[in-house]
Amino acid sequence: MEIQITSENFESVKSSSQALVVDFWATWCGPCRMIAPIISELATEYDGRVTVGKCDVEENDDLAAEYGIRNIPTILFFKNGEVVDKVVGAVSKSTLDEKFKAIL
Repeated sequence: MEIQITSENFESVKSSSQALVVDFWATWCGPCRMIAPIISELATEYDGRVTVGKCDVEENDDLAAEYGIRNIPTILFFKNGEVVDKVVGAVSKSTLDEKFKAIL
């Protein structure tokens, strides 16, 4: 299950000991809608091991600016509160699965 990432809760979510994956997206973005089911599946598969969040770039433009999000979807992978990997654009489930495994 994904959690909603906002400017208000991001720091507390990021400081958790669990690895974090954040999908930066927007409602009008076609590629974002294409990968949304994949992100949901992976969130279920990695439940308890990886926190998966979704951050609407229009509602949280400060976070998008802070992390240099220029294209969406952009998926950031955090470990120990630091960005360790990034994927830009719609990619396959197998590609994302490898990234999830790498941050465990």
